[in-house]
Amino acid sequence: MALTDIKIRNTPPQVKPRKLFDSGGLFLLVNPSGSRWWRLKYRVFGKEKSISLGDYLDVTLAKTRERRDAARSLHHLGEMDAAIAAGA
Repeated sequence: MALTDIKIRNTPPQVKPRKLFDSGGLFLLVNPSGSRWWRLKYRVFGKEKSISLGDYLDVTLAKTRERRDAARSLHHLGEMDAAIAAGA
C-alpha cells in the first residue's frame, strides 16, 4: 500500500527508529527524536545499501518519488555508486 501524507503526519515517534515503506525501496525513517528522513534501499553486488533523499519537511512525497525514480535509473545503468562518490 502506498504511503500517504496523512499517514506520515499521524505516525508518532517511538522508542526505536521506525520505517514506513512506500514502494520501490523508498521508505520514511521516523527517529525517536521526531525527525523524519526519506531513504532509498538498493543492492550492489548483493549487499544492501541506502541513501538519503532528504528531510520530510523539506521534500514532498511527490518530489521524493521523482528522486527515487531518478536514482533507480542511475542504479540500473550501473552509475549510482559513481554518482554518489562524485557528490552528485
